[in-house]
Amino acid sequence: MLGVFPLGKGRMMSSAQLNVTISGPVMEVSMNRPPVNAINLSLSREMFDAFRQLNEDPTLRVGILSSAGNGKNIFSAGWDLKAFAAGESQDAENGFDLGPGGLGGLPEFFDLYKPVVVALAGGAIGGGFELALGGDVIVCAEGAYFWLPEMKRGFLPDGGAIQKLHHRIPYNVTMDLILTGRKMYADEAKHWGLVRDVVPVDLLMDHAREVAATIAEGASLVAPALKEYMRKYGHASVEASHAAVRRAWVGKSDMPHYERMIQSDDFTEGSVAFAEKRAPEFKG
Repeated sequence: MLGVFPLGKGRMMSSAQLNVTISGPVMEVSMNRPPVNAINLSLSREMFDAFRQLNEDPTLRVGILSSAGNGKNIFSAGWDLKAFAAGESQDAENGFDLGPGGLGGLPEFFDLYKPVVVALAGGAIGGGFELALGGDVIVCAEGAYFWLPEMKRGFLPDGGAIQKLHHRIPYNVTMDLILTGRKMYADEAKHWGLVRDVVPVDLLMDHAREVAATIAEGASLVAPALKEYMRKYGHASVEASHAAVRRAWVGKSDMPHYERMIQSDDFTEGSVAFAEKRAPEFKG
């Protein structure tokens, strides 16, 4: 399969490398490239196609990223270094061709405004760790771990880790993980706030689906507005952040999703429903 095509709700599509399932407002994307889900260029492009469908389909609200082909208990070993050594992904003009959206179609998909829950079992190694950082909420199976061994291989984890990790956990912990190449297990990741929950592996997917369902229950315009704001102003000064919101209030910002939320009927529906003591009826 070289792309992801529209599916009916409740249907599943499988390729040699990727399983995509749609159930109601939730799309599940599961890597299936055993034994370690190493990501080559074709898998990366397929994953981007899936996340693009999630982004563009108005009936879809949330994505779940997981792994099926983890025969060695590895969520993903990241970049397929064997394929790279054979010449794949090398690009004379741009350095490397990882496909749209970066490795796995997610870390550099900056226009993806639907939330993604990562259900992580086993090891998230190198680019697999960076792929997980492309999600918005991470839930882990017991015994899962995160590992950045790049320094011992002669390069930096620059597919997302050096750009994002120090914003998700303390700076000194980020430097420790990269410089020493030690593994960070799920309990420590939860301690630092990188991981939301740690559950038994046999409960992982059900738990991820519960989290996704909770997100999907909210007003459909809010999550895209939140992701847009966080992407543009999450690391700005307090003054700049407030100024950006005030511009959005009057339709003069660089946040079209935020402005659409404010201008929609849903913006007042929640307050009216609360006052009338009824469940809100969001229309999107």
